[in-house]
Amino acid sequence: MRNYRKYTVWEMGHEITLEIYKLTQNFPKQEMYGLTSQMRRASSSIPANIAEGCGRESDAEFKRFLIIAQGSANELEYFTLLGRDLGYIKESIFIQLNDNADKIRRSLNSLIKKL
Repeated sequence: MRNYRKYTVWEMGHEITLEIYKLTQNFPKQEMYGLTSQMRRASSSIPANIAEGCGRESDAEFKRFLIIAQGSANELEYFTLLGRDLGYIKESIFIQLNDNADKIRRSLNSLIKKL
């Protein structure tokens, strides 16, 4: 069984999740069950799927969960765009979050190719 904590991409996913939780604390209350919830679920899905995949027996199963994590990173990228366009996220924070999400996607893609 793999140890998910040894993967840098898991650490990156955990860090972006913490950033998203802090950021969304300041979103309007009416977004609690909307954009706030969606962004938190998408971000936490990244490290959660990496961790779950590490608990699987085969490389093929691990790869499947990495692909799901990659999809969650794409989803998070859209939600940050939406948050920016709605005026909830400053441009500088949007750029940083998208850069981090892109790094996560590239790292996941690299790991997927190794399997």
